[in-house]
Amino acid sequence: MTTSPPQVNGHRSRIPVITDWQTLLAPAEEPAVTTAPEIATEPTVPAVDLVAQAEADAIRTKAYADAEEQRARAEAEAEALRIKAEAEAKAAEIKAAEEARKLKLANDKAQARAVEEQAARDARIAESERKRAEAERGQQEDERAHWEQQQNAAAAEADVAKAAKTWRRYAIAFYAVCAVVALPVQIAAFWDRDAPWLVIAPLMLEGAALVVTKGAAAAVAAGRPHWHYRTVAWLFAFIAAGINLKHGLDAFDPATAIGTAFASLAGPGVWDLHEHGRIRRRDGAPTRRERRAAKKAAEREAAEQTQARLVEAERQAHLENAARDAANKLDADRKQLFPKVHAHALKLAADLGETAITAAIWKQAKRNVEGTDPGESADTIRMRNAAEIRVEAARIRKPVSTLSKNTNAQRASQVPTVKKTRVYNPPARPGRRRPGDTPKYVQAARKQASITAKNASTEEQK
Repeated sequence: MTTSPPQVNGHRSRIPVITDWQTLLAPAEEPAVTTAPEIATEPTVPAVDLVAQAEADAIRTKAYADAEEQRARAEAEAEALRIKAEAEAKAAEIKAAEEARKLKLANDKAQARAVEEQAARDARIAESERKRAEAERGQQEDERAHWEQQQNAAAAEADVAKAAKTWRRYAIAFYAVCAVVALPVQIAAFWDRDAPWLVIAPLMLEGAALVVTKGAAAAVAAGRPHWHYRTVAWLFAFIAAGINLKHGLDAFDPATAIGTAFASLAGPGVWDLHEHGRIRRRDGAPTRRERRAAKKAAEREAAEQTQARLVEAERQAHLENAARDAANKLDADRKQLFPKVHAHALKLAADLGETAITAAIWKQAKRNVEGTDPGESADTIRMRNAAEIRVEAARIRKPVSTLSKNTNAQRASQVPTVKKTRVYNPPARPGRRRPGDTPKYVQAARKQASITAKNASTEEQK
């Protein structure tokens, strides 16, 4: 038995209903009409079993329904699978796009970081190159400045040497000119027809001055004393000037006398100025400007030192005032917080000859009054002991009361104690004293003992 396909040429076929089964049956074939005479016959039996055909149609209809249901279920499952596959594909595509976006962002960040690091590296390299170039440029500038300074110093030394040489040459030339001007009057003063050799005296006088001047120059160059050379040279110069002045006034006019006398003094004087400058340069003597600058620097340094001393004095005064205020505050705090100890410390300070309460006096007063050193007291010791007990209880995880040696630490004040008084009753021994062994004192003795005990108690309380 076969079933018809659910679709025919792409069109869904209609499922037959059981009530329409009769329409599916082919019409019964009618007997051919004959012209033969009618013969009385029995009725004919149908060729098809209608019940079996109806059952077959019912089975086929059920098979159609089952097939249609299976087909619909398969189509639904296929559609669900397709939708699921599409959703998974779409989710995978979205996830892939998100991963690609994240990867792109990560790559962009990494690239940006690499670019920043490269830029920072380039900046560091550029900064290092710039600093190196600046250092090289500074070194070159220092070298150039040093070279220029050396060149300037060499040029200055050359100028100084040239000026000194020129000055020396001019001084010698001026000395020679002055000698030439002064010699004729001196020669005329010593001329005598009967003794012509006396004309050598002026030459000897001027020559002696020149020789002594050269000796002074040699002493200056050798670093030896030179004052006596210069003194002798000036002595010869004054002798020559006196001769020129005397003979010029006697034999010539005053102008000649004064001029030749001035020439006798001017030549050695100019040369002595030359030697004086050379001596000062050799000895490193400061110039007037240098002395004035040094004086101003010394005055400025003295003013700075004076100002520094004033500032230091003000600072010391401020420190002393601060220390005095701190000591006064400490004394006031001690007087407020520890009045008894403070009063006793004042007594100790007066007794020991101190004007203030020192640390040693306060320590002694604290021990005398409270029995402890500074920083300790009975309250602080009790507080520390209680704290140590709490810490020990926390360490061993037990109540604080169990650590106390007092067995009735948690007992209320109105509850009577359960502790029994221990009665000491030692066993009797031979020779042990018993109550009543000693006779009682007389009334007067007991009264005197009572008075003595009261006096002793009173003295202890004082």
